[in-house]
Amino acid sequence: MKMPKRLLAILKKEFRELLRDPLYLSLALFVPVVIMLLMGYGLILDVKNIPVTFLDFDRSALSRDYRYSFTNSEYFRFYALIDSYDEAYELIQSGKCRVVVVIPPDFSRKLYSGQKTQVQFLIDGSFPSRAEVIKGYVSAINNQFNQKILENYTSMKGMSISFPIETEMRAWYNPALESKNFILPGMLVITLMYYPVLIASLVVVREKESGSIFNLYCSPVKKWEVVFGKAIPYITVSFLTYIILFIITVVFFKAKFIGNFFLLTLATLLYLSCTIGIGIFISMIAKTQISAMLIAFLGTITPSFMYSGFFSPVTSMPLTGQIMSKFITATYFIGVVRGVYLKGLGFSYYLPNLLSLFLYAVFVYSLTILFFRKRIG
Repeated sequence: MKMPKRLLAILKKEFRELLRDPLYLSLALFVPVVIMLLMGYGLILDVKNIPVTFLDFDRSALSRDYRYSFTNSEYFRFYALIDSYDEAYELIQSGKCRVVVVIPPDFSRKLYSGQKTQVQFLIDGSFPSRAEVIKGYVSAINNQFNQKILENYTSMKGMSISFPIETEMRAWYNPALESKNFILPGMLVITLMYYPVLIASLVVVREKESGSIFNLYCSPVKKWEVVFGKAIPYITVSFLTYIILFIITVVFFKAKFIGNFFLLTLATLLYLSCTIGIGIFISMIAKTQISAMLIAFLGTITPSFMYSGFFSPVTSMPLTGQIMSKFITATYFIGVVRGVYLKGLGFSYYLPNLLSLFLYAVFVYSLTILFFRKRIG
């Protein structure tokens, strides 16, 4: 089946416009790459190398071992050994230190005599989520030290001790719990939502402002030819962006990828069809390029960040958030992307999400064709 000549003419025109305009080409190809690189380095959720300071009033061999149990881990980094609370408060207030461990003067004496002792931890709570993680690290390291003390104490008494319950924890799909395996696939979704929508939202409205849209109004082209003639070039360029971003995540940042690349590519084509369709629709209804960009930002990037499951699972959201997530294409795509990257499941598992993206694309393009009017005013 031959492509209609009018559609082919529009495609050639749009490709020429896109390739000769450095602003649109940079928005389509280079800006998403820069954003991915910046986010890949900057948006790291791993809590490691936390600067820790010790206020050790005991200064014994045992308190030194206790301090070493923290600094010997990958989570804490020794910052200073201080002598007063005033220094501790100053370090936390300045942000130079996130945790101060206060060891009492009778720390070793009580432990050697089989008594309980109390160690104080001053944690910077200005970052609540990070403070919660630090509390978990502190609790785990303290429990390990307690176990070591108990084993030494019982061996001195000629006894042996065994704990009735032992825990064995395994993290599936992301054993090292590296945040890059979570963040980078999510950034792929968000980037392919915002920038394709942004550049597509300026396609028609740019012609409205320049007046060249009147030539289109007077031509015999059909509405569907206009819509698809303007969408296909931007889907093509955005697909090239996807290839580059995929290479960056897997080769450059070495994010875990165990799934089927062709399945991911199929989902990406459906997703890009949706996002470009949304952009074309915005361009149809907007009066100016500024209003089109504002609508694109408020209608895509903000909801995608908040309700797509980028930072937290949709099932953990309030009911209102879960309902809103159903109307966002990124919700369906992010499930496929993270699943393909980390779980490597088959096509049948993602069929509902792929079908949702397909139906979303059909709806968006039908709505865009319906709203397009070949008239002046």
